[in-house]
Amino acid sequence: MPGNQTYNPERSGNPQSRTGRAYPNGNPDLGYNPDGVRHTDSVVPLHPVAPVMHDYDCDGPAPGRLGFRWTYGSNVAAKNRDPRVQVMQYNEDTFVLRQNVCVHWEAPFTYLLFGNKGALLIDNGATADPAQYPLRDTVDAIVARWAKGRGRTRVPLTLAMTSGEDVAQNRGLGQFAGRPDTIFVPAPLAAMKDHYGLLSSWPKGTGTIDLGDRAITVIPTPGAHKDGISFYDPYCDFLFTGDLLYPGKINIGNDRDFVASLERLKDFAASHPVKWIMGGHIEMMFVPGQYYPRFANYKPYERVLEMEPELIDEALHFAREVQGKDTMLIRPDFIMMNGVSPDQRTREWPEGVPQIRPPHPF
Repeated sequence: MPGNQTYNPERSGNPQSRTGRAYPNGNPDLGYNPDGVRHTDSVVPLHPVAPVMHDYDCDGPAPGRLGFRWTYGSNVAAKNRDPRVQVMQYNEDTFVLRQNVCVHWEAPFTYLLFGNKGALLIDNGATADPAQYPLRDTVDAIVARWAKGRGRTRVPLTLAMTSGEDVAQNRGLGQFAGRPDTIFVPAPLAAMKDHYGLLSSWPKGTGTIDLGDRAITVIPTPGAHKDGISFYDPYCDFLFTGDLLYPGKINIGNDRDFVASLERLKDFAASHPVKWIMGGHIEMMFVPGQYYPRFANYKPYERVLEMEPELIDEALHFAREVQGKDTMLIRPDFIMMNGVSPDQRTREWPEGVPQIRPPHPF
């Protein structure tokens, strides 16, 4: 249509044609944001002239999408051509990033959350070399795009970890050295406690990371690691648990702390809505109780990342069962390793867990 013409709905014929080419940039009169809807930024100006303030105070979890398949590696890692960092946008202000399983077999997840005053990166992967694992470049690109859409000239970034001693979640930290507007939560245990205001209360009490109308709760959860931390996001109702609870082989470092931390999470979840538990890795297959061995770089039948909050109760029940024992305990969605090698195998299949042989991948 010529540039000097405008769309006339009376001449359009079919009412369904009043979108698409008829409105090249969308119909501004359609009710995408009726009163009371606070979860979408679809009306953010294309080129905002002032910072856009998002309303993170909402009833129920902010909508988002996790219907997504992660890249799963290759039989020959050197021939893998998948992205080194896979990015999934859950919603406008929440991103899930995963390291390529052929770059590091643990393929850890990192989480990037935005608020009105800044951003938070939870964990930073298992590889230091930016040529192999370009985490900073990826995060900087997401931050720059988000800032442009929100009319921001600067977005302070906080880097925090579910465990500073977990080498699968702290190797990428050096890539951010010298980055402006960046806050590093210190890794040494005493310094980390002090940063969160938990020196006198650890492991009880909670801290806060304020992103600007999106306050992330910091929950001490030692057990897998002595400096374990979980994070709670009240906007998406996500509980980020790192190595404490995830769909994989949970290596218990201190079983007394592990039980106490799960009790703490259970009490927290009883008073705060939790939509999903988001761990640091995936090692389980989609069939109950089956898992991938260490160092596997081809995992075509992975379980989904997100875990139902009811699994906190299940994990607590079986954590109490293995306490004080050197044992490996298999459940459909996770495995507990207490006082045994992570390569431990058992011939005893647990009662109540369906024994399904997974398909052969090739």
